[in-house]
Amino acid sequence: MKNIRNTIAFLALVAFVLGMLGAPSFAQDVFSGNPVAAIAKDASPAVVNIDVETMVTRSVSPFPDDPIFRHFFGEEFQRFSRTIPMKGRGSGFIVSEEGQILTNNHVVEGADKITVTLSDGRTFSAKVLGTDPTFDLAVIKIDANHLPVLKLGDSDRLDVGEWVVAIGNPFGLEHTVTVGVISAKNRSIHAGDVNFDGFLQTDAAINPGNSGGPLINLSGEVVGINSAIVPYAQGIGFAIPINMAKQVMNDLVKYGKVKRGWLGVYVQPLTKEFASAYGIKEEKGAVISDVVPDSPAAKAGLQRGDVIVSVNGNKIENHQDLVFRIRQSMAGDAVTLNVIRKGKKEDFSVKLTEVSSAMEEDIEGQSSKNSEMLRKAGLEVSNVTTQLRSRYNLQKNDGVVVTSVEPGSFSARAGIREGDLILEVNGTKVDSVNHLEKVLGKKDDSLVLLLARGSRTFFVSMSF
Repeated sequence: MKNIRNTIAFLALVAFVLGMLGAPSFAQDVFSGNPVAAIAKDASPAVVNIDVETMVTRSVSPFPDDPIFRHFFGEEFQRFSRTIPMKGRGSGFIVSEEGQILTNNHVVEGADKITVTLSDGRTFSAKVLGTDPTFDLAVIKIDANHLPVLKLGDSDRLDVGEWVVAIGNPFGLEHTVTVGVISAKNRSIHAGDVNFDGFLQTDAAINPGNSGGPLINLSGEVVGINSAIVPYAQGIGFAIPINMAKQVMNDLVKYGKVKRGWLGVYVQPLTKEFASAYGIKEEKGAVISDVVPDSPAAKAGLQRGDVIVSVNGNKIENHQDLVFRIRQSMAGDAVTLNVIRKGKKEDFSVKLTEVSSAMEEDIEGQSSKNSEMLRKAGLEVSNVTTQLRSRYNLQKNDGVVVTSVEPGSFSARAGIREGDLILEVNGTKVDSVNHLEKVLGKKDDSLVLLLARGSRTFFVSMSF
């Protein structure tokens, strides 16, 4: 009994000392001082659910890919197709009291109907103000006023390990809140439909449906836009830095597209072999493999074999880093490139032009100039350019790229897709749209195309 009394007295003394030292009490309210709860409460009203509906044509034939079936039924094959609605979901957040909403391009791309649901249950039809496939961004708008708005932060000031909160609509579970940290910065993802440099990586849970939702710091500011996941991994999600979105939002709203700056060069990695052969001491940089004629780079005097080591004083890690930094610039911006040429460093000032207008001269065959044969096949094609190679993640530079396939056309029924490369036509290799047009002019009743898709090639036949 005496030992028990002594033990109780000792514990009481320990408790008293800990209390005097300010040690936390086990009875403390675990929610007091929790910033995440406050962020979720304040930010959720400005986070929206986005439901999209796209009409697609699907084959109801038991042999949809059978070439013999297609050959025998010909035009009648269309009878075995039905147009049905395909639904999808994503997230977004309000950036203006007048109803402008920022989300991912892939959430609304090609949608025939967009419905936005607010946190209070109200639903609105939305229209697309502008999209930017390069950065996977889109601005949509609903007809509403006096809406709650999220404040945009500064993603350049983020530190690895900093706490962040993700809010979105994963798997239709509205306004789900997850917490994590910034796991890494400047991640490059080049796989499937994702082709992007500069991602923020986070372990805050991001799932399908989170796309377009905000990634928020502990100050309640949006620092990223949740965009991509690695489906076979856990705790690996990616977000677009908000500073990129701030640069392009005004253009999206005003012009419907981004007037992004264009340099006009093809680049590749700086290898040890190249550095040794050309007497270059630097280990990091981007090698110019080709210069587009009459481009800003050509006018500034850049040449094939030049090695770009910095942009506006910022060192270039590799060729992808160069592309990333140029993409951050807008048309009309002047950039200073530090270049190594024949072992000597030189500075070049280059005034970037708008991608769309500059590309027109580089793309000899525009869709309006495509031949009657291509229109009959339901195809629009273009020369391979830096922009298109990035958009479609092309692995080859030869041939011409398919930029549009008319639904229900001969090409669509043959399985040709946007982004496919046409390498040969009727056994003749083609290297430009003009060359393709000449080959098509020799025969007008049938086509045999050699296509490249990803890392494989295959033939497609069409008869008219």
